Amino acid sequence: MDSPIWLYLFGILSGFALLRVPLTGFLSPINPIVDVIGVLAVLLFSIVLIFKGVMHLIDSRRRR
Repeated sequence: MDSPIWLYLFGILSGFALLRVPLTGFLSPINPIVDVIGVLAVLLFSIVLIFKGVMHLIDSRRRR
């Protein structure tokens, strides 16, 4: 497994962490922005992982 794959997985986990973090006090106004960044991170890294998986399947079929 390539090492960037681990980075993509950790990127997805970071996106979920941004969705779960409670912002209170003077940071509460940026809560919607942090939620959007978290959703975008999860979607982006998930799409990249799916793309990498499909490309790996296509490449492995060509070698046969």
